[in-house]
Amino acid sequence: MITRIFRVRIHPGMRDEFERKFLEISVPYVETKRGYVSHVVGYPTKWKPDDYMLLTNWTSEAALVEFAGPDWKKAVIPDGMDKYVAACWVDHFQTNEGGHAAPGQPRSGAH
Repeated sequence: MITRIFRVRIHPGMRDEFERKFLEISVPYVETKRGYVSHVVGYPTKWKPDDYMLLTNWTSEAALVEFAGPDWKKAVIPDGMDKYVAACWVDHFQTNEGGHAAPGQPRSGAH
């Protein structure tokens, strides 16, 4: 499984509108894609009042290519959402379920 972490910093003063559209447009857009497993939405803190996060889990790299194209390491911004984006970042991690080591990866603390 691959975990994709999309972080976005929105333009100040657009929080209410962005949150509504993020939940109406961005989240459903991701949920409909083949290979999508799950997601978590992260909301701003007092330290970063304009930053949001969408963590998604995908079955494979092939699923990410199908979702985001061959350059899947870049952000996918659904139509109409780009006006909110001041900056964004995307990171990916090989992940597992249930606390077991991912195939080919040592367990935490293993020597």
